Amino acid sequence: MPARRRRVLAALTAAPLTLAGLAVAAQSATAASADVVVSEAYGGGGNSKATLRSDFVELANRATTEVDLTGWTLRYYSKTGTTPQTTALRGSIKAGGRYLVQQADGANDAAEALPTPDATGTVPMSGSGARVDVVNPDGAVVDRLGWGGAAPAEGVAADGTDNTTSVARRDICTDTDNNSADFAVGAPTPQNSTTETVVCEPGTGEPPVVPSRTIPQIRGTAHLSPFDGTQVAEVEGVVTAVSRNGFWFQSTTADDDAATSEGLYVYTRTAPTAAVGDTVSVDGYVEEFRPGGSAGWDNLTTTELTSPVVRVTGTAEVPAPVVLGEDRTAPQQTIDADDPKSVEYADAAFLPERDAIDFYESLEGMQVGVRDAQVVGPTGYEIPVVPGSGVDATRSSAGGVVYSGYDRPNAMRVLVDDVLLPSGSLPDADIKDTLPGLVAGPLDYSFSNFKLLATQVPTVQDGGLEREVIQPQRDRELSVAAFNVENLAPSNPQSKFDRLAGQIVTNLRSPDIIAVEEVRDASGPTDDGTVDSTATTDRLIAAIEAQGGPTYEANWVNPQDKADGGQPGGNIRNVLLHRTDRDITFTERSSGAADRATSVTTDRKGALLTESPGRIAPSSPAFDNSRKPLIGEYRYRGERVFVAAVHFSSKGGDDPLFGRWQQPVRSSEDARHAQAREVRSIADDLLAADPEAKFVVAGDVNDFEFSQTADILADVVEGSGSTAMTDLPRTLPQSDRWTYVYEGNSRVLDHIFVSPSLATLDGTVGGPWRGARGKGQGQRPAFSYDIVRTNSPFADRDSDHDPQVVRPDLKK
Repeated sequence: MPARRRRVLAALTAAPLTLAGLAVAAQSATAASADVVVSEAYGGGGNSKATLRSDFVELANRATTEVDLTGWTLRYYSKTGTTPQTTALRGSIKAGGRYLVQQADGANDAAEALPTPDATGTVPMSGSGARVDVVNPDGAVVDRLGWGGAAPAEGVAADGTDNTTSVARRDICTDTDNNSADFAVGAPTPQNSTTETVVCEPGTGEPPVVPSRTIPQIRGTAHLSPFDGTQVAEVEGVVTAVSRNGFWFQSTTADDDAATSEGLYVYTRTAPTAAVGDTVSVDGYVEEFRPGGSAGWDNLTTTELTSPVVRVTGTAEVPAPVVLGEDRTAPQQTIDADDPKSVEYADAAFLPERDAIDFYESLEGMQVGVRDAQVVGPTGYEIPVVPGSGVDATRSSAGGVVYSGYDRPNAMRVLVDDVLLPSGSLPDADIKDTLPGLVAGPLDYSFSNFKLLATQVPTVQDGGLEREVIQPQRDRELSVAAFNVENLAPSNPQSKFDRLAGQIVTNLRSPDIIAVEEVRDASGPTDDGTVDSTATTDRLIAAIEAQGGPTYEANWVNPQDKADGGQPGGNIRNVLLHRTDRDITFTERSSGAADRATSVTTDRKGALLTESPGRIAPSSPAFDNSRKPLIGEYRYRGERVFVAAVHFSSKGGDDPLFGRWQQPVRSSEDARHAQAREVRSIADDLLAADPEAKFVVAGDVNDFEFSQTADILADVVEGSGSTAMTDLPRTLPQSDRWTYVYEGNSRVLDHIFVSPSLATLDGTVGGPWRGARGKGQGQRPAFSYDIVRTNSPFADRDSDHDPQVVRPDLKK
């Protein structure tokens, strides 16, 4: 079994000092154990995401002599249980040695086995919190560990765990009879009787003396504190903000090193007694806390003090916030400038002047502010903003920041969060709005982002952004749109159908064909075996008519139950809508089956599909548990037109931009590359059968216009200058290349690709509506194209994606 670092432990190779130190109230059912103590407990064995197959309890012998365990038992209790499950112990524990008790296995056979246990039980332990007692032959409890809220515990119970963490004693030579002070949460590191012994000096049951530290010393010039896992004393500062279970405090005298933060969070578990403006002296343990538990495995850590003893010493002025863009300016579009790699960022060079991830770390815990902040993402859980000055980044046409390359993210944005405010108090803000004045509070980190925790509700100044309405369609143009309607189901309120219909009729001008993504079955998220979506599409079509729009007809292929990803039971799928009042008809050729692929054949008029509506490569591993592309064949004024609606695998699972691993690994894109090749294959077949085939691929590709996924679909060959399919977002100016806004980054996820006959006229690629229309050798436009801003910049929106429309000119 590979060695694991137990970061919460103090050094075990040297005996700690025995002088008086950190004051902790001891409230225990037993006195400090003279010999056998619990040194670690883990209950997530074999569960989801667990690295170890079995639960375990590890014991240690603090004494200077061996302890015979004949007649000893280990008792396990649930968090509030009164009836124990007992495991008999055997053999002995050497002085300073370890003893491993293996308990029940979980179902995850891929997890690692424990080292050889010294005793074996069958107890299925809790992964979050429980109690264990070590009982000698006289029936006396010689040591007790309660964690995750278990009662009774020694003193205060230790923190709770999850499937990836255990509670481990910080130092086996120290037993203060306070589980909270003696134990910390970290990765499990089971050790058995073969482990090297540790010599504990007699009388080391009292906590050791620890030196006083300053906040900048604790923070250091790195992402991890140089004192991680150790005790510190007499850490002084003034309280700047208070949460429900802790407070931030800040040095009153800076150390003149911009790389070291002057602020720190103190975790008190319950509501703190210290108030804003109090000066305090704090004793405690330095911990690097990873937000989110097992779900936050890719988060950075935040430095904090735990198990604190807090003494209020007076009052002082709260330090003025560091104003971003004025006092200090973050790197514009550089999170980490190092060459691509995938290393834990704590091990990388710390360069706040170059890398935004280090810049914000150097301010973590401090009072930070933004003045006249510009909103670069709509209000969600937070408001993404950039400072009102000092911003020099690629801006979008609406005032956001464009994510125009993997090395050019919006690195200077910060998320204004309301965690210190009444729930739901953040006002709605759209891109282009501003937050006038100064918004300030402690800088924190969670959910893979640095966040400014506002201490007052910000006000919003309207920037005047309006939803776009495209120009009327010309008679000779065929209008094809793509629209992700975000999990549309009959269970949605009528207002969602009405508003989506309003966008289709008013903003998109009732396109001839609409490739619709994320249409759920008739029972919506209910997992009842329903797969048909007629009720969903009928309701949308009726809403369009009620908004004054034309009648549409819907075509799709019902998926197999729970085979296409998304919420289990929702059965989201792609649907093709077309108007029934224009010169366009759907060519139905076979009904299409969920597991049957369409293919290309020919007749005397050219290429055609064997299945219409049909699915593209539904049995390919590329589409396992993912939406299968839908393709349909139409006749428009006598000509065949093929339209594919696509919705590729999501980016879920990719490393976050401000995450633990730099450079971020985009693990999800392998699936999209394979999916793009399948769609590309049917494009090749159509063009091989008929080089003039009119083919549109439209939908949520879930990848960027500069991505390899888009290159595969467009058949981009570097340096050749040729493509077989044209990716229309790439034809727009850089400031217009965005269909989706995420955490302050305006970026392309939705695409329309068109075949050569639709992209060119006399050999020249057409162009967008903004600016001049694309011309071919001075002739009429080959196509017009627009991403229609109706959703992504707005807090009040009907989908998280913007629709897009292409209008190729098909007049002979």
